[in-house]
Amino acid sequence: MTETPWSDGISFPAALEQAARMTDAALGKLLVVPPGLESRVYQAMRYSALAPGKRLRPFLVLASAHLFGVAHRCALQVAAAIEMVHAYSMIHDDLPAMDNSDLRRGRPTCHKQFDDATAILAGDGLLTTAFAGAAGAAGMVGGQMIDLIAEHQTLDIGAITRLQRMKTGALIAFACEAGAILAKAPHELRTALRGYAHDLGLAYQIADDLLDVEGSAAETGKPVGADIAAGKATFVSILGVTRARAQGELLVRQAMAHLDLFEQRAELLREAARFVITRRT
Repeated sequence: MTETPWSDGISFPAALEQAARMTDAALGKLLVVPPGLESRVYQAMRYSALAPGKRLRPFLVLASAHLFGVAHRCALQVAAAIEMVHAYSMIHDDLPAMDNSDLRRGRPTCHKQFDDATAILAGDGLLTTAFAGAAGAAGMVGGQMIDLIAEHQTLDIGAITRLQRMKTGALIAFACEAGAILAKAPHELRTALRGYAHDLGLAYQIADDLLDVEGSAAETGKPVGADIAAGKATFVSILGVTRARAQGELLVRQAMAHLDLFEQRAELLREAARFVITRRT
């Protein structure tokens, strides 16, 4: 059962305790561990965000919101977001490169319970989940967790597609849809931009995979052949160069088709899609 906000006569200890319970319940719902390969980073995020604590910061959010009659549901979302940011700061503060702490709140720190790389991603996931889903564990951070796992585990084409949709595509999708959100555009137009972005993001990654095989460091400005050296499965390693290039071109055509609703007003976005698959950097 969801707790209601406290009454005006509640004592400070009782209000603090209730704020902690409500915040933990909200965090529990926001940080559900999914079944996919990115589950490890979610486990680390929950481990740290739901560690025992006073929850003073969420209490301050709820108390100040109560003063102004802010809707309880809205205030609780902010309280949970603040606690995520706080938990992120502690994870990174405990890392070997910072304070190098082994214990936090009476139990092993995140990097001791998991590992350094997962702790870094867990902190990133908590920070970004607080304000931007596309950059958090359901998007870019979760994709990076899968990418690390891909160095030690063979992934099929479906898993690779999901990895890149999260790691690269989620942020591209939000960037494409942001203008429509700001303009309060109709749902149909936002859906069209989301479809464009989905195909564009995958085409972008296929182009990246092709450059890693066919490009040079002079062209790309970064080392090439890294994915092969690391033994990672990519679109190119699974499909081969010819099929991967054909798939990228198909995705670009699909992306541009989503823009038909906008007619000539979307020509710049069509040019962007063409650029993505032909770029050499």
